[in-house]
Amino acid sequence: MTMLAYLFVLLGIAMRFMPHPWTFTPLAASLLFFGARGSRRTIWVPLVLLAISDVILTKYFWGYHMTWDQGVIWVWYAAVLWLGTRLTKHLKPLPILGAAVASSVSFFVISNFAVWAATDLYPKTFAGLMTSYSLAIPFFRHGIEGDLLFTAAMFATPVIIQSLSSAFSGEDHAAAA
Repeated sequence: MTMLAYLFVLLGIAMRFMPHPWTFTPLAASLLFFGARGSRRTIWVPLVLLAISDVILTKYFWGYHMTWDQGVIWVWYAAVLWLGTRLTKHLKPLPILGAAVASSVSFFVISNFAVWAATDLYPKTFAGLMTSYSLAIPFFRHGIEGDLLFTAAMFATPVIIQSLSSAFSGEDHAAAA
């Protein structure tokens, strides 16, 4: 499953470079899956890969300057990885669904607060903060849809692989899944 965890992280990074609806990516799902199924010794690898991709996207793809709020997003990446590690013993649909929703909501709250605080896009007032959140609602919809879809697909993949393996080998591995 460790190889699959790396594959999903690479998919999450690659999709960020492809055309897609804003925030509709497998990023949070790949971090949750890596936390739950990846190697503890190399849990830092997704963080480094995502930080590098963020620098490339920000500076060279979009042509923006790096600001301190990007560090907040990197901390969010680490938090979602950690949340994934909590799923290791609870690989059941409800905890996985809850982690996906928590990832979406926390990204919405944290990233929009950081943009409000770090940039001059909104007045530094409560009304400015609420404007930041209200203008981001359409992106939140894409984010939660993507997080739920990709999380379900990623966490279902090992179960499907195990079922197919059992079907083709003629053995019953249902209890192992």
